[in-house]
Amino acid sequence: MMRTTLTAALFASGLAFAVPAFAETSLMVGGAPMMASKTIGENASKASNLTTLVAAVKAAGLVDALSGPGPFTVFAPTNAAFAKLPAGTVDTLLKPDMKKTLTAVLTYHVVAGKLDAKALMAKAKMSGADANLTTVEGEVLTVKMDGDRLALIDQKGGGAVVEQRDVFQSNGVVHVIDSVLMPK
Repeated sequence: MMRTTLTAALFASGLAFAVPAFAETSLMVGGAPMMASKTIGENASKASNLTTLVAAVKAAGLVDALSGPGPFTVFAPTNAAFAKLPAGTVDTLLKPDMKKTLTAVLTYHVVAGKLDAKALMAKAKMSGADANLTTVEGEVLTVKMDGDRLALIDQKGGGAVVEQRDVFQSNGVVHVIDSVLMPK
């Protein structure tokens, strides 16, 4: 009886430590755990597949904005997404004299509010096939279903697919995407 009680107590105390750790680090992005208690800026800086995005956010001076209270929905292009752009585009955008253009591109990937995949899918279905979201940049981004995947269409007709959805942060949610979206 005492052994059973001791085993139960040890098991219970182990669970007390395991549950918060699991809840805190349930998703990995770019090999890094995404902590729900950290901001979008803090988590993105740890993901190996978002280093180009992080460099761009720093160059545009948007680190504080993405560390603010939000909530934000961020469609985060991966390094591979940036690599799809024409040669030299990223280097050009990172130049100090291109800050205004870079800021427009980056804020085009952000929507005010916390829209998880379920909410985005519901918006698309409610609209019949797609839904328009107004970005922080001020232009429209279209979200639609592509089979069972979420797809985004930019103002130039380019598109991106959500590769990893519902990465919750303390100040919003991130959806990792496979292409960079461009405003007009």
